[in-house]
Amino acid sequence: MTEQDLTDLLQAAFPGAQIAVALDGGHVDITVVSADFEGLRPVARQQRVYEPLSALIADGTLHAVQISARTP
Repeated sequence: MTEQDLTDLLQAAFPGAQIAVALDGGHVDITVVSADFEGLRPVARQQRVYEPLSALIADGTLHAVQISARTP
């Protein structure tokens, strides 16, 4: 799993969003800036970002995920 793989995965889930991924082993810092988050609480925003990553978290590929989910 590379930073580009994660970026592509998230870009498919959030078309048109600004996405930044920093991967260090199983730790990943993710920033997603998307209008899709408009009106959502912070926890709901994070849940939306976790959704496309859930299989990678479940199988242990990613075990520490830091998410910043913001609106433009």
